[in-house]
Amino acid sequence: MRILAIGDIHGCLRAFDALLEQVDPQPVDVVITLGDYVDRGPDSKGVLDRLAELRTRCRLIPLKGNHDLMMIAARKDEEHFSEWLKCGGTQTLQSYNATADWKSFVKNIPPEHWQFLREMCVAYHETTTHFFVHANAYPDCPLAEQPDYMLYWEQIEEGAWRPHESGKTMICGHSVQRSGRPLVLDHAVCIDTWVYGDGWLTCLDVESEVYWQANQHGEIRIRNLGFRR
Repeated sequence: MRILAIGDIHGCLRAFDALLEQVDPQPVDVVITLGDYVDRGPDSKGVLDRLAELRTRCRLIPLKGNHDLMMIAARKDEEHFSEWLKCGGTQTLQSYNATADWKSFVKNIPPEHWQFLREMCVAYHETTTHFFVHANAYPDCPLAEQPDYMLYWEQIEEGAWRPHESGKTMICGHSVQRSGRPLVLDHAVCIDTWVYGDGWLTCLDVESEVYWQANQHGEIRIRNLGFRR
């Protein structure tokens, strides 16, 4: 069994498909996706469809990201909808063939996609050695007591990072690594490697510390974090 973490996908279906083909998740594998499935990239609809398929291949544990929360909020009213459009929602609408009109948006999103984002995605996940969040975590606060703004919105900063009181290693996304390489800190790894820009989508095997990356051109590379605690 492998425990595999996949960083922020952001509508980049081509990279996601290339990565899944390379990693080839098996039924015994646990795949933890770190959220931000939508916005910025060209095919958010395709990404959500692919996640539904992935649930039939392995044990999928999808986390919720701040962009997923913004899309959920956009369904409530036109004010939230307008704010979401400024943060990458326009590309998401295009993938559903919906116009920049609130009623068109609500009508064109399939119910199963709303169900996935609202009911199936969780705030965090933990194992005996690691915990997984979209954004960040207070070092002296149990995961169940972390506020939403920390789990979904707070950037991880190299100079300000302190390991969590649990002693577990945090695996997160959200804080964009424009170098295309994961950020490796003391008991923390950030794997948002800017796939929607000029970077890569990262999948990390948390036990072996091998990671696979794919970009929107379908290119693949395989590396190792190269550290031990």
